[in-house]
Amino acid sequence: MSEAGDAIVRDAIDGLLPVLKRLHRRIRSEVVAACRERASDELARVAAETGGDTIYTIDKVSEMLILKELGREARTLGGLVIIAEGFDGGLTLPLGSSPERARFRLLMDPIDGTRGLMYQKRSAWVLTGVAPNRGDGTRLSDIALAVQTEIPLVKQYLADELSAVRGGGVHGERHDLIAGRVVPMVLRPSSAETIEHGYAMLSRFFPGVRDEIAAVDEEVVRAVLGPPIAGRAACFEDQYASSAGQFYELIAGHDRFNADLRPLFEPVLRRRGEAAGLYCHPYDVSTALIALEAGVVLTSPNGGKLDAPFSVDAPVSWVGYANQRLRRLIEPALQNALRRRGLL
Repeated sequence: MSEAGDAIVRDAIDGLLPVLKRLHRRIRSEVVAACRERASDELARVAAETGGDTIYTIDKVSEMLILKELGREARTLGGLVIIAEGFDGGLTLPLGSSPERARFRLLMDPIDGTRGLMYQKRSAWVLTGVAPNRGDGTRLSDIALAVQTEIPLVKQYLADELSAVRGGGVHGERHDLIAGRVVPMVLRPSSAETIEHGYAMLSRFFPGVRDEIAAVDEEVVRAVLGPPIAGRAACFEDQYASSAGQFYELIAGHDRFNADLRPLFEPVLRRRGEAAGLYCHPYDVSTALIALEAGVVLTSPNGGKLDAPFSVDAPVSWVGYANQRLRRLIEPALQNALRRRGLL
């Protein structure tokens, strides 16, 4: 793209950022209200099954807000194509306009971490990544703007909001939902050089191959830290069933290493004669730009760049390290464990 073209895109992105923040905050408010007013069992009812994931009743709260808030601004912004669960084949705004003529593609997850939120166990997140519209060839690596907004538990009055423009670092805010105050916030990944006495893990949220993933996890930890010592916990794990939540934990310095490799274990399921499992999808990692801008090291399992198409059903595997020193420590052990099982 020419320098003039880059300037046009930057100007439009500047116009999109306040729109997305307003939308995210509306979704946050409406979802928290629904959680306050309705029973967990009601919110946990299955509303639909899609190629990407199960849609629960709580997920439906956000769809009309997306149409309303983005529909009102879409023409001014040059047209938007929205790729998200619930909008089969994508949604183009203004309604009736051509997707080929839209300026931007938005990869969205209105609630990432639905399961933990609907049972009031853990915060969820509203996610949006924005890329210049390159049609069906648009990819995660094209995202130039990302916004990630926390949907807190009903009993929680603070909620964080992170945003990033490529090359511009991370902007963080902490919102006091009772007093209405907003304060700036700086988050930094861990500078630790070991996972000892820190959180480090592989994601294994759902039944299917949890045994195999745990075996790889155990092998990596033993390779990095050695065998267990009696009466000591060398490192810890935290199965936060939200990719954005996992990114946040790396950004905030809470986790040192995390990897979601579930798609790599599909051959194990086939050997067992079982159906493919539930995997991470591109919309789950649509705010990877924020983690990268914060200094988190995100890669594919083979050590290459984390990338994916704008899609609701493509499987995604990712590896996250809090810093490059931890990557140099852990990556060889992880890749050796995967290769030994024929998974890499």
